[in-house]
Amino acid sequence: MSERPLPRFAVVGHPNKGKSSIVATLAQNDGIAIALEPGTTRENGHYPLRVDDRLLYELIDTPGFQRPRRVLAWLQAHSLSASDRPDTVRAFVTQHRDDPRFHDECQLLTPILEGAGILYVVDGAVPYSREQEAEMEILRWTGRPSLALINRIGEGDHLADWRAALGQYFQIVRDFDAVHAPFEAHLSLLRGFGQLAPEWEAPLEEATHHLRDQRRHRQRQALQLIAAALADMLTHRETGRLRDDGNRDALEHELGQRWRDWQRRREQRLRRDVEALYQHRHLRRREQALAWQPGSDLFSEQARRTWGVSRTYLATAGFGAGALGGAGIDALAAGHSLGAGALIGGVLGAAGSVFYGGKYADKLGALKVLERFTGGAEAGFGPVRDPQFGYVVLGRALEHWHQVSHRNHAGRDPLTLDDADRHWLEQLPRGQRQRLQKALQDPPRQPGDVKRRDALENAVEQAGEAFLTQWEERSRR
Repeated sequence: MSERPLPRFAVVGHPNKGKSSIVATLAQNDGIAIALEPGTTRENGHYPLRVDDRLLYELIDTPGFQRPRRVLAWLQAHSLSASDRPDTVRAFVTQHRDDPRFHDECQLLTPILEGAGILYVVDGAVPYSREQEAEMEILRWTGRPSLALINRIGEGDHLADWRAALGQYFQIVRDFDAVHAPFEAHLSLLRGFGQLAPEWEAPLEEATHHLRDQRRHRQRQALQLIAAALADMLTHRETGRLRDDGNRDALEHELGQRWRDWQRRREQRLRRDVEALYQHRHLRRREQALAWQPGSDLFSEQARRTWGVSRTYLATAGFGAGALGGAGIDALAAGHSLGAGALIGGVLGAAGSVFYGGKYADKLGALKVLERFTGGAEAGFGPVRDPQFGYVVLGRALEHWHQVSHRNHAGRDPLTLDDADRHWLEQLPRGQRQRLQKALQDPPRQPGDVKRRDALENAVEQAGEAFLTQWEERSRR
C-alpha cells in the first residue's frame, strides 16, 4: 500500500504582506523571522509540522514577488496556447534561475512547479494593484491548486474589493488573521486546503484530529507542570546552621531571602516549561516578579483579591455545607446579583479576618530548629503555611498558561501578564473549592506521595477548567 502524499504549500505573495506570519502560525514556529521591512525572506524556508513525530504537512516560506509584470510579459511572449502555460513557467525558471533580477520569482515558483499547492497572501488593508494582478495571473499559469488568504495588517478596509478580485483567480478565498486567529480557524483553514486536491483531503482531515489531540494533551501536561511546581513551592524549605553564639535574626533573614529567591526561580522555570510545551521558545514576557510585602503577611489583601482569593474566601472555603449559621457560600449568594465573592465580602469581612488571623498567624513562620548538635542546631526556614500563597501562585500560573496556549506563533509583541481581577474561583462548585483548599493545605510531601500528588493534580485541573470558563464568558461579552 503506497503512502499518502504529504500536503505541501508554498506561501507566496507581494513582499511584506504577512507570508512569514502565516507560516509561523500554521507551522507552530515562533523562530521564523518576521519584520516590517520588505525583503526579509530571500530564500525558501521549509517548515514541516509534526505531532508526535508524525509529519502532517509542510509549509514553504518564499520571497515576495519583485518584478511580476516583467515575468508575466515574458511568459505571454513565449506561450503559444493555454495548454503550454505550466511548461512556459517552468522554462522561465530554468532560463532565469541564475539571473539576480528574477531570483525571488524563481525561488517562489520552484516548489510550486515541484508539486506544492499555492497559498497566496494579501493585505486586505491596502487596495490591490496591477502588480498583484500580474502575480495572480502568473500563479494561475502554473495550473496548481490554489487558495488565497486575506491577512489584514493595517487599518484600511479593502476586503470587499479583494474578495471580488481574488475570486476570479483562486478556488478558495479566506480571511485569516495570522496573529489573532483562534485555534478553530486554523483547523478550518486546513480543511479548506483539503478541498483543493482530492489526494490532500484525507491527510489534512487526519491532521486536524492530530492537532486537536495535541491541544488536549498539552492542556493536561501544562496543568501537571503547574501542579508539580505548586507542590515544590508549597513544601520548599531552606536550611542553615545556627551556632549557640550565632545571630538568629541574621540567619533568619538570610534563609528567608534564599527561600524567596528560590520561589521566584521555581516560578520562572514553570513559565519556561509551559512556553516550551507550546513551542514558544522565543517569547518575550512582561510580568511582575513574585513579591511579598514586609511583615507577617506574605501578600497584601489587594494581591489576594487579584487572584480571586481573600481572607473571607479562606475563612469560608471549607464551610460550604453548613457553617455560618447553617448557610454555605452558595446558599448565601443564591440570587444575589453581585455574586458569591462580593456578597461574602460584605457579610463576612470582619469574621473572615478574625478567622484568618487566628488560624494562619505567622504564616511563613520564623526560623525553626530542626535538629540540635553540639554547639548549635540545624535551622530551617519554610515551608509556607499560608494557604493563600498557593492561590496566588496558582492564579498567576493559570493566567500565564491561558495566554501562552491561546497565543499564535506569529505574535511578536511581549506577552503581558497583568493583575486584572479574575474572580475565577467563583466558577468552581462548592465541592471543588473544598478539594482545592484541602490540596493546597496538604500538598505532596515527597515524590512518591502518589495520593496527595493525584489530589493536587485533580484540583489544579478543575481550577484550570474554571479559569477557561471565566475567560470564555468574558470574551462573549
